[in-house]
Amino acid sequence: MDHLADNVHEAAQHIVKNLTDKADIGVVLGSGLGDAAVELEPEGELPYEQITYFPVSGVAGHEGKLLLCRLAGKRVLVLQGRFHYYEGYTMRGVTFPIRVLAALGVGKLVLTNAAGGVNRRFKPGDFMFVEDHLNFMGDNPLIGVTDEALGPRFVDLKDAYDEDMLNLGVRVAGRLSMPVRRGVLAAMSGPSYETRAETRWLARAGADAVTMSTVPETIVARQSGMKVLAISCITNNLWLADATNHLNVVNVGKKASGLLAGWLREFIREL
Repeated sequence: MDHLADNVHEAAQHIVKNLTDKADIGVVLGSGLGDAAVELEPEGELPYEQITYFPVSGVAGHEGKLLLCRLAGKRVLVLQGRFHYYEGYTMRGVTFPIRVLAALGVGKLVLTNAAGGVNRRFKPGDFMFVEDHLNFMGDNPLIGVTDEALGPRFVDLKDAYDEDMLNLGVRVAGRLSMPVRRGVLAAMSGPSYETRAETRWLARAGADAVTMSTVPETIVARQSGMKVLAISCITNNLWLADATNHLNVVNVGKKASGLLAGWLREFIREL
């Protein structure tokens, strides 16, 4: 991607011709959470492989489609599945779809993910609204990006996650009796899960949950001027003796996707 801004424009134009010319809200659905899109009643879709320059995810639990939904007078673009640094993509590749959403006018972004619980109180099936993050991925999607058309070089992340969106999200979740937490999300590169020593280190660093995504997307979204809300589905607790595996992570996500779907629908209506 030597001409990132041009590639973003070309991908956005492909979506304009085949799906929609603009959108208000973007949603990224993480591991096992793709079924939540059904609640938003999609009226059009584009497989990722048909969108110019889009990567293609080969990870189980990521469907690989861009969906157009309309809800409460708002146009919503849903990324049903995401791309990961551990798949071998660069950070610029992983976050390319976020830049395309920005080019289509998306001003508010909802990021979802599957995450391991670092906080000992967190249980599988809980939802954590992200208040802040720790980037332990060893990379940053803004490295090498100098085109001012994409946003400022230096991005202030003190308020990476929008407080108004977060508070609304928590209120809606409360009405739906969702098991809600708030906390700090750490991002690790993966694909291996954390060692016991890494779990202790993450806890001491202030993390409440850990994932392999979301943080790069947040960084690029903020550079692009979007407001961001992130919500993690806690799929396991790292302190438990049971081994973690991807199938269990996806299965917990699928079970939680019904709750997430209802929350998304009500949240978008009020946003």
